[in-house]
Amino acid sequence: MNFLVVGHSVVDKIIDKDRISIKPGGIFYTVVSLISQINSDDKVYLCSSIDKENEMLFQDAYDRIEKEFLIYVDSIPKVELVVNEVGERKETYSQTAQNLLLPNVDLNRFDGILINMISGYDISLEQIKQLRKNYDGLIYFDVHTFSRGVDKILNRIFRRINDFNAWAECIDILQANESELLTLSKQKDEARIIDKLFSYGIKQIMVTRAERGATVFFRENNSVKKNHKDALKTKVVNKIGCGDVFGAVYFYNYIKNKNVLLALQQANLFAGVATTYSEAKDFLNLKRDANERISKK
Repeated sequence: MNFLVVGHSVVDKIIDKDRISIKPGGIFYTVVSLISQINSDDKVYLCSSIDKENEMLFQDAYDRIEKEFLIYVDSIPKVELVVNEVGERKETYSQTAQNLLLPNVDLNRFDGILINMISGYDISLEQIKQLRKNYDGLIYFDVHTFSRGVDKILNRIFRRINDFNAWAECIDILQANESELLTLSKQKDEARIIDKLFSYGIKQIMVTRAERGATVFFRENNSVKKNHKDALKTKVVNKIGCGDVFGAVYFYNYIKNKNVLLALQQANLFAGVATTYSEAKDFLNLKRDANERISKK
């Protein structure tokens, strides 16, 4: 199978209590998660940008995928993430990013396209409309930082996304956490937001709930059903990238098996394992560590 991943590469400056660390961020976590799933005959193509200064941060992961659509730029975005014990993290960018250039190829060569709105500027509405027009397969869309506006000093603050219905009409599977979901509609009730999103043609909606697990809403026999999976019980040392892990693992397994519940189970397992990692390089061990969890049951 062939997968196209779209999203910005970002350098993370993570402030967690009195600890400060510099790590590869952004689409890095989606890439390493797909690496943990693929077979020898699968290929992951990355549409992103990188700079010479920070290339080494991403190299261990990016050297394992197809880089045909990875371009070099003068500088990639940097973001300061202040991690809180409870609730959403604070995000401040050093610069905003330009829209990525989507591949000028036959898109139907890909079994799935995953768009992760890492910076919120990864692609434009016109680009996703063109993508939808030219692609017959499933498009997975993680709302991510698209849910946050930007103020004069580049703080990223939750806001209502204007005209999200136009975006939704291009999406098959949508992922959002509970805060992000509220930015997609004028409605404030989750059930009403879900119903509205389905009315635009979305087939599945993933709502991630941090330590409370995740819920998938999906259409079956002309009705909307849902399934919830509690979070894996772990000693949490990391809250960065876990949603990206969840989305990538879910999408791969759903494309492979077309089984919502199996894909949800795998995504929840791998996202839970990711909470135990203190270093970015640990994410390259996702498959091994997830298998160890399974074998200990």
